[in-house]
Amino acid sequence: MPILVKLKSCYILWYGFYQTLNKNSKYTLGQKIDLIFIETIELVSIAVFLSKEEKLPYIRKAIQKTDTLKVLLMILWEIKALDNKKYTVLSEPLSEIGKMLGGWHGQLIKQNSPEKSGEK
Repeated sequence: MPILVKLKSCYILWYGFYQTLNKNSKYTLGQKIDLIFIETIELVSIAVFLSKEEKLPYIRKAIQKTDTLKVLLMILWEIKALDNKKYTVLSEPLSEIGKMLGGWHGQLIKQNSPEKSGEK
């Protein structure tokens, strides 16, 4: 699944940066970001194996987590715990992941709509 590959790659980048954060940031925002990354990977991994009808709540939650990651990374950058280059290197794939999740969500909505299954 391409989204899982992209998430894994982004997490590996993050993990390298996480190891170099200063103590104050590493054990506050850094830990939270790390946990959210792992939770997002878990949500997407679960959704991959569920039926179309069961996927939607997991994808919605993964979208929420991805949006939270973006905000927390922005805060980390704004407090200068993450430099411009690292922030950009993480933000770009996260933006792509968000678009992929949004596309998946839209596709599931269409597939699960009553009109698609012949109901009204």
